[in-house]
Amino acid sequence: MFSGSIPALVTPFKDGAVDEAAFRRLIDWQIEQGSSALVPCGTTGEAPTLGNEEQHRLFAICVEQAAGRVPVMAGCGSNDTQTALWHMREAKEMGAAAALMVAPYYNRPSQAGLIAHFSYLAEQVDLPIVLYNVPGRTITDIKPETVAELVSRFPERIIGIKDASGDMTRLTAHRLALGPGFLQLCGNDDMAMQYNAGGGAGCISVTANVAPRLCAEFQAASLSGDMADAHRLNEQLFPLHQALFTDASPGPVKYAMARVLGWIGEEVRLPLVACSAESRKAVDAGLAHAGLI
Repeated sequence: MFSGSIPALVTPFKDGAVDEAAFRRLIDWQIEQGSSALVPCGTTGEAPTLGNEEQHRLFAICVEQAAGRVPVMAGCGSNDTQTALWHMREAKEMGAAAALMVAPYYNRPSQAGLIAHFSYLAEQVDLPIVLYNVPGRTITDIKPETVAELVSRFPERIIGIKDASGDMTRLTAHRLALGPGFLQLCGNDDMAMQYNAGGGAGCISVTANVAPRLCAEFQAASLSGDMADAHRLNEQLFPLHQALFTDASPGPVKYAMARVLGWIGEEVRLPLVACSAESRKAVDAGLAHAGLI
């Protein structure tokens, strides 16, 4: 169901409100440019600053605008299990194909707590779950043995993982425990080359917000075994991958989109602020290297 280049969509804002028209335009452009699925309301979508009604509205818009052309993986995670359940129920009702479920943050649950949290969600809602492990943001790390336990309990419900741990050994650990059929998606653009080589199926991408066609072409080359083209595209994109994290995300990628597209502005919600002058220079250089400006 999910593979290739999957943008973790930004949420466009205008004067403090969600810019629904720009979000719809972004969805159409992403699909036209070759993105294989869409993720609204993830980290890059500034989900922690969205109200519940805004989040559910974004689910609905994304599914409606995609209109079956690509699947939607809705960002449903929360550090409160009942809120995560609410998001999952709404996502299912609106037609999302799966839920992206980040490890609960701030609470710092144990591995037993993670098993209980994800098991409860899997039992309550008939919607495929892609786990999201990003310990650099959540502190909590979903260990490979915890992933294996969850999949053994719910093999039809917990279908994969977005791994932003930065630990490339996780790929093999997951494959040994769960087999090659377990969906593994990279959560770091600058590691996607190595991740696919190790058995990954694609990337949930920040860079694809501004360079969807290049990211889709890279994923197609990498996954098909055309390594010469994959290396060329990876090297074309690599400075941009890194530049987009020279300040708090999604500030740099929204700046990049404002430069390249013009119809999505830089506005982010507090406590985030627009990216620094140094970050802008790095993004400009990355965009130029990629041939986007």
